[in-house]
Amino acid sequence: MSTVLIVDDSQTVRKMLSDLLQNSGIQVVEATNGIEAQEKIQSNLPDLVITDLIMPGMNGYDLCRWMKKEPEMQNIPILICSTKDQEFDRYWGMKQGADAYITKPFHPTEMMKTVKQLLQTAR
Repeated sequence: MSTVLIVDDSQTVRKMLSDLLQNSGIQVVEATNGIEAQEKIQSNLPDLVITDLIMPGMNGYDLCRWMKKEPEMQNIPILICSTKDQEFDRYWGMKQGADAYITKPFHPTEMMKTVKQLLQTAR
């Protein structure tokens, strides 16, 4: 069973993503910001990380950079899910190490398609 770490300071978004993923048989771990995500990743490596960008403590860009610098984490795919919808935001997110970028509000079908593709490439 695949494990996905959802990193978002919005409880509503975490719940929506969590329900969507769990209904597809995916195990979910949640974090409210990048610092909490670091702790969870270090204690148990996920198969995929879905992160927001704008969060207190450590933002999604910093989390991406940190993960891609660490040898044991650099192959874990990262999906950014953010309200930042400008082309530059997408470009900058990918430049920081993200493997995919979806804007909020997301479509469940698009989210699941992207998650499944990323989990396939992670293996």
